[in-house]
Amino acid sequence: MWQKEQVINELKRRGKRMTKQRLLLLDIILEGKYSCGKEIYYDAIKIDPTIGLATVYRMLATLEEIGAVNRCYQCSLEQEACGYEAAEAG
Repeated sequence: MWQKEQVINELKRRGKRMTKQRLLLLDIILEGKYSCGKEIYYDAIKIDPTIGLATVYRMLATLEEIGAVNRCYQCSLEQEACGYEAAEAG
């Protein structure tokens, strides 16, 4: 699993700014396993109501791009769900 400092260093290496909102989202994402971005959003707005849903999804895409999180797809006849989980550090 990626550690917070590893993620921050990789994001900085790729020229990403580490804003307060990104740091908050990083803490929330690395803490647990979520089934969708909206769950992360709901936890984030409890702490910072100014965070937008688009910010959450952009952060997830960025973390997926660097390999810090994996998107999991689960399909069934009844519903289709996706989730996010921390990736193994590599």
